[in-house]
Amino acid sequence: MAAGNDADTARRARATRSAGLLPLVIGLASAAALTGAAYITVDHASCGSPAQYIRHDSHVELVGGCVDGAKLPSTGTPATGGVAHGNYNP
Repeated sequence: MAAGNDADTARRARATRSAGLLPLVIGLASAAALTGAAYITVDHASCGSPAQYIRHDSHVELVGGCVDGAKLPSTGTPATGGVAHGNYNP
């Protein structure tokens, strides 16, 4: 009778280990799929030339890239009391 109990215990241990391993494998596969999708999305995004900031007399301008400055909300008047760095006033 003891041999039958040992076989049942071993079978239950294997079943428990495989049941605990399945969520881990599913989680890792999901993470890999999402990482791959993000990489492909960024790799295929075409924005033309890379963006660069150009400083003019009284402001900084973003040139190139995917951001269209006309579609951004206006900031209004700058707050007083801010710290100005050179010609750039945040």
